[in-house]
Amino acid sequence: MKAFQAIKMVGGALIVLASVSAYAQSSDAAATTAPMAASSAPSAKSVKKADRALGRKVRNALSKTKGLNVANITVRARGGAVTLAGTVPEQPQSDMATQAAQAVPGVTSVKNALSIRPVGQ
Repeated sequence: MKAFQAIKMVGGALIVLASVSAYAQSSDAAATTAPMAASSAPSAKSVKKADRALGRKVRNALSKTKGLNVANITVRARGGAVTLAGTVPEQPQSDMATQAAQAVPGVTSVKNALSIRPVGQ
């Protein structure tokens, strides 16, 4: 009777060890595939950094455009798409802002959400 209990105990221990080993292998496999999946797609941090850099390039281009008052213009960039918001005193300045933004390398599209607000209003 004692031999039978010992065999049962050893058999149970082997089953537990085998299941722990199988569990450890499956979690190791998941751990090795997760970094590969993450490395194939850009991280949110790097995407935000690229968007900020593009926004700075567009603001710089706007500030260098002669005849354009950039005091009330804000720039948002997201994945190459740029949005210009705020106010300008005349329609030609709105057009100049759009053209200057489109000329920046990396800009895929420009949405002009600028309002015309004459000086003093």
